[in-house]
Amino acid sequence: KPAWVYQTNSLQKFETTPIVVDGVMYITESPSHVTALDTKTGRTLWRYRRPMPDDLKVCCGQVNRGVAILGDLVYVGTLDSHLVALDAKTGAVRWDTSVVDYKAGYSITVAPLAVKDKIVIGIAGGEYGIRGFLDAYDAKTGKRAWRFYTVPGPGEKGNETWANDSWKRGAAATWVTGAYDPDTNLIYWGTGNPGPDWNGDARAGDNLYSDSLLALDPATGKLKWHFQYTPHDVNDWDSTQTPILADGVVGGQKRKLIVLANRNGFYYSIDRTTGKFVAGRPYVRQTWARGLDEAGRPMRLPNTTPTEAGLLLYPSLGGGSNWYSSTYSPGTGLYYVNAKEEGAYYIKGAAEFKQGAFFNGGGQRPNKAEQPWGAVRALDVVTGEIKWEYKLHVPSHAGLMTTAGGLVFGSNESSFFALDAAKGELLWRFEAGAGIVANPVSYAVEGKQYVAVAARHVLLVFTLE
Repeated sequence: KPAWVYQTNSLQKFETTPIVVDGVMYITESPSHVTALDTKTGRTLWRYRRPMPDDLKVCCGQVNRGVAILGDLVYVGTLDSHLVALDAKTGAVRWDTSVVDYKAGYSITVAPLAVKDKIVIGIAGGEYGIRGFLDAYDAKTGKRAWRFYTVPGPGEKGNETWANDSWKRGAAATWVTGAYDPDTNLIYWGTGNPGPDWNGDARAGDNLYSDSLLALDPATGKLKWHFQYTPHDVNDWDSTQTPILADGVVGGQKRKLIVLANRNGFYYSIDRTTGKFVAGRPYVRQTWARGLDEAGRPMRLPNTTPTEAGLLLYPSLGGGSNWYSSTYSPGTGLYYVNAKEEGAYYIKGAAEFKQGAFFNGGGQRPNKAEQPWGAVRALDVVTGEIKWEYKLHVPSHAGLMTTAGGLVFGSNESSFFALDAAKGELLWRFEAGAGIVANPVSYAVEGKQYVAVAARHVLLVFTLE
């Protein structure tokens, strides 16, 4: 049943994933504001409001996806590329660190990740010819501890995968939060597409570490291993989605896995200790590769790159899924993803770099001959085999959440619903009256469970009775 709602003061996208600590909910609002709410009533406890410069460069709306919390501090990345630490009780600024110059096309939309004594933050701006990176900062002082460039420079391993000086504008942004595994003591973080997006002529090679999963030492930022999903991507298939840590049985042996339904249309199961490919297969229609080889590398079909006239391929640049959360249930052994069945015409265009301007080398146009649709799909966590699906009349752009009670919460346009995690049957639905493009969460206060999700400009909170 609805418990309370919170109305934002912005007409921008509301993509926050709330975090609850000690009876307080912390959310972000556009462009880079933070609000603390009472979890039982929705009453505002404090607000942090940050003015933005007029010359921001962002591709996809002034969004912010959440905060990190460590001890008595709340951490937020800002669109003007700062990392700010706030007092959790008052919202007062404890420190404010400039990450990078936003005027060069950089921005921060990602929720930070707290790991031990550090705050890890990614960067957006791949459409502007940036050089991507991942940073870690001392949680108490805001001093930078390390930086890992996702596009290697001269003398660094992987630079040979970029022709000439194309690495300088290689993108590979890190705009969705990664994961940390205390068992392996590794940070796992996905990277975005190489730049320019649709014209790869000037950047011959695999373009490491774009479209990759990175395993980094949290103390030093040293790369332990990487796995590249789409070498030399020319379809804008970012691989930034948050990966899922899961355990599975492979060949009779229990394995620590990291799994992801990638934007390129393939599901991947990877050993999270070694980075070695375990299994993979398509989970949506795809027409660009004949499959994955033994190492998990896609075998691209001929004549499947963008053309000046436009080439129809599946999936569209929105991918089989996108940035919003997939989920996993140890109870069922299934992985759940909001899948999209949609193709598009990929167009190759000019790719001249100009500071502060879009650097994408083409685009896409929709396939008007089809009606796109979506589905919540349950996949075997090891193999990616589809076990069931719940069809959606249009593709969803919202995250999923599983619960120990055997539910999968999801959204489709304005519908917020719960499915049976084992069978995929619809059990409950609420019409929000506004589009949902965010990830749901669940929390408990004084023994009572709540579920929250952002819908257009409103945070909806439900209670389970």
